[in-house]
Amino acid sequence: MFNSLSHLTNIYARVDVYSSLLNTIMKTLIFIFLLLPFVSKSQPEIPVMDFQELQPRLHLNDSNTWVINFWATWCAPCVKEMPYFEQIGKDYANQGVKVLLVSLDFLNQLDVRVKPFVKEHGISSEVILLNDPRSNNWIPKVSDKWSGALPATLIYNKNHRSFYEQTFSLEELETVVEKALSDAK
Repeated sequence: MFNSLSHLTNIYARVDVYSSLLNTIMKTLIFIFLLLPFVSKSQPEIPVMDFQELQPRLHLNDSNTWVINFWATWCAPCVKEMPYFEQIGKDYANQGVKVLLVSLDFLNQLDVRVKPFVKEHGISSEVILLNDPRSNNWIPKVSDKWSGALPATLIYNKNHRSFYEQTFSLEELETVVEKALSDAK
């Protein structure tokens, strides 16, 4: 009987250890779960490219209609129209519309202005930072109609290519995207 009692004591001791370990694991998981919303709000990843790396994205021959907006955080008209590009990306996603936002901010502004801007405005479209000081060389390769002023937007697909050096309202942007989509058929 003494042997059985000793055996039961060992079992209870192990259960107590496992219970304590399980309690610690549960507390850790709860802590992680509560901390996760704050951790997930870290700065967005924004790749940095030169024009040679970006250029193929301006001529994709896929089934999508691409809306490529050149902008900067210091450009008030760019900031004003940014929600419209986000809306177009969401509203027309099922029709193959893809939005690419090309920031022309300086590289030293990536972490202090661009990433916080993208985070604060909840931008879900793809964003890149174009870091290529040879703008006189690459601007005409985007469009021979581009003076270099911002904002500027390239919209293209297999059957359509248009360039706009202007600020858009949502309605104007919808109109030009719908035109590109109709040309794609």
